[in-house]
Amino acid sequence: MSAKPLDVVDLGRMPFGEALEVQQRTVERRLAEEIPDTLILVEHPPVITLGRGAREEDIVIPRELLEKNGVEVHRITRGGLVTYHGPGQLVGYPIVHLYERARELKRFVTELESVFIDVLGGRYGIRAELDPNDRGVWVEGSRKITAVGIAVQRRVTMHGFAFNVEPDLSHFSWIVPCGISDRGVTSLAMELGRSVRIEEVRRPVVESFSGRFGYTGLSGRF
Repeated sequence: MSAKPLDVVDLGRMPFGEALEVQQRTVERRLAEEIPDTLILVEHPPVITLGRGAREEDIVIPRELLEKNGVEVHRITRGGLVTYHGPGQLVGYPIVHLYERARELKRFVTELESVFIDVLGGRYGIRAELDPNDRGVWVEGSRKITAVGIAVQRRVTMHGFAFNVEPDLSHFSWIVPCGISDRGVTSLAMELGRSVRIEEVRRPVVESFSGRFGYTGLSGRF
């Protein structure tokens, strides 16, 4: 695996549809070798996304109530089922040439999940783990703190991770998160018992991502 720089793009808070357009443009530029591998960071207003295997019935709140509260619903191309994004959640979209970085998609996803095991354990003393049957990062095997779902477009990855820093966890009651009804969700703030700002975790996540995938330099403001 050759060493390469990583460009980090922080979009701030942006609606999901607009960020998806940014992702798609970035994928095209990466395919054309105009830019290096890129990690897009963003917070979204409340939105529900359905992956390729998601069922409509996994949204358990009436659609009219979602519309009344301005909550968008998008069906997208990533793997996985239904998930929620909202303020207080750090969402990351790695636009990575898969065969230059990890070659196998399964390995790539495992390394991406491990980014958060490193951050949670190394910085906050929270023991987190993976589950080979249910993707994502789990605390004590029962509370998901990071969801992961990837798509590959002509050898380049898109979509990515959603790290629960301090979102409104009650919003997850709108869905059956990732199709799992017998385990819950948590956040960094919940586990620490204190408020946590996105700014506190952004750099540790980027540095862990860079280290896990062997990037030699970082560009961008984050």
